[in-house]
Amino acid sequence: MKKEITFNKIVGDDGHLVSPVLKNGCKNYLIDIDGTITDDVPNEEPERMSVVEPYQGSVETLNKWFDEGHVITFFTSRTEEVREITETWLNKHGFKYHGLLMEKPRGGNYHWVDNHIVKGTRYEGKWADLVREERTIEVFPS
Repeated sequence: MKKEITFNKIVGDDGHLVSPVLKNGCKNYLIDIDGTITDDVPNEEPERMSVVEPYQGSVETLNKWFDEGHVITFFTSRTEEVREITETWLNKHGFKYHGLLMEKPRGGNYHWVDNHIVKGTRYEGKWADLVREERTIEVFPS
């Protein structure tokens, strides 16, 4: 299901446009598939991708965030060769989403560097509303 995304236009100090930002309160969720919303299925076993079941609460939680106006994009290490299988599976199980990005680097231990605010949340076996906790993070020095 596609839904239009609303951005705020931003002009830099030099008068030029810079990358737009989402409207206030809107989050841009990048959601992994394997091991996060369903069993961890490696690219080497594509036959399993169409038959695994979503984890309990994943469809409901992500669709709630979508309905609240947040952006849901699946970001997976699956290859382009299984895009159709993946889209069919997401639609079959009723996931609402804005986009699907394939071929995320494999291997984990991600460290995302960006000029926008980035927050990371590790899925640990239960889908529910997010809660705030303080953690130590690595940052560039001021």
